[in-house]
Amino acid sequence: MIYILEDDASIRKLVVYTLNSQGMEAEGFERPSSFWRALEERQPDLVLLDIMLPEEDGLQVLKRLRADSNTRRLPVLMLTAKSTEYDKVLGLDQGADDYIAKPFGMMELMARIRTALRHSGQGENGGRTYQVGALYVDPGRHVVRDGERDVTLTLKEFQLLCLLLERRGTVFTRDQLLNTIWGYEFDGASRTVDVHIRTLRQKLGEAGACIETVRGIGYKVSE
Repeated sequence: MIYILEDDASIRKLVVYTLNSQGMEAEGFERPSSFWRALEERQPDLVLLDIMLPEEDGLQVLKRLRADSNTRRLPVLMLTAKSTEYDKVLGLDQGADDYIAKPFGMMELMARIRTALRHSGQGENGGRTYQVGALYVDPGRHVVRDGERDVTLTLKEFQLLCLLLERRGTVFTRDQLLNTIWGYEFDGASRTVDVHIRTLRQKLGEAGACIETVRGIGYKVSE
């Protein structure tokens, strides 16, 4: 999931649309108050953050994110019309992972997002693609297809699928998947994995049959 905190509706909707078309789940917010409420419910994998906002400026939002242990390492990319060298240095010094000045091209934005996700351990896989029956996955371009049908996955679903494909034939326990994808040790929350596997299979349609349940252990993608 990627959150976009941007008060310009046209930019916000365009970025959300582009991310969705690339197989990434995204949600946009006009005001910091709605962003903070959403953050309490679900932490994203990356934040795109404008500076000039109502209620609270983006640098203050960034400062609060970096002060919280739960979001300290959350990748944050600044999207702003404040494009002087001083503004960029200020944003980077306060903890932004990247600084993108408006106007920007969507291809450049997507490349910057993939770079940030890769640096945070969630990104590309060296240009390798996967084909299992009708299922085709291109991790570098965040493309998933069931035959000719494009499939839209959340970022966690995408990461889960790519991990199973990368280690095809390997059986992963639920705690291994939790630790690798969600970043925490097994604590009884195996339902998180089961729910994601179920929705992943549903979205993949017939191609989802390649994800096998190994009773009493976990999951694998067939050889």
